[in-house]
Amino acid sequence: MLLEELLRALWALRWRLARLAALGFTLAAALILLWPRSYAARAVVAPAETTGMATSALLAPATLLQNAGLLDNRPGGNFAIYLDALRSAEAVEMLARDTTLLPHLSEQRGSGLTGTLRTLLGLRVEADLDDARTWLDRNLAITQSVASITFSLELKHPNRPAALDALQRLHRYAEAKVRTDLADLAARRVAALRTQLETETDLFVRQSLYELLGQQQRAGVVLRADQTVAARVVSAPSVEQRPSTPNRPLLLLLLALVLPLAILGGTTAALLLGWQPRPSQAALPNLWRATLARFR
Repeated sequence: MLLEELLRALWALRWRLARLAALGFTLAAALILLWPRSYAARAVVAPAETTGMATSALLAPATLLQNAGLLDNRPGGNFAIYLDALRSAEAVEMLARDTTLLPHLSEQRGSGLTGTLRTLLGLRVEADLDDARTWLDRNLAITQSVASITFSLELKHPNRPAALDALQRLHRYAEAKVRTDLADLAARRVAALRTQLETETDLFVRQSLYELLGQQQRAGVVLRADQTVAARVVSAPSVEQRPSTPNRPLLLLLLALVLPLAILGGTTAALLLGWQPRPSQAALPNLWRATLARFR
């Protein structure tokens, strides 16, 4: 098909394409406007290892950052454990036990068209820990700042107080997990060193053991004194006043731009593949007259 013929065919179909785009935009916009919105709870944290009086610098003879490359911006040390603990299975169990996450997910699964289909088909409606973990992976976003070493935590939830409460609980849980692991490790090392000192008779070995014992006892004192082990809070968890997810104005704007282009591109491809559009209703009388004239 020549370009002139293609343009002529598209021009002849302009009103059909416009009606199709208007119908598609109306249906898609209705879905966007009916889609439930969620509140976003946000917090900004930074690795505790980057501060001058970091706990990790006092727990070990050497700072953890000395072993990191200059171009390696990945989180490490206690902060990396903190970030992984936010999405761990234990964190999901904590949310399921201490919050109303499972009843909320069960209500979502049982409502709407999908809930009706589950009920008719006899499928499971009650949410379990796997559903809670999927929800956490989908709604918790951890984004590293481009201009600094801070990380942004964002948790989305349809209920405003629940969003803030869940993010605060996740932060406290991850920080407590790192602290507990370090305290248990220091306690086990102190017990092992004391047991070794009770049976060791060599003076030089005992002196080395006393130095190691002093380091582990210092670690225990630091853990009891400092409240920040892994993540230092730069901006405390807070929640917005109005729901922002999904961004309806942006979605409607993208829909208004993409949908006409998609319809125009599909129609162009169909015409190039040999599709012949049917005549419009206005052209039907003329078509019937021409057909009847042939039989006369």
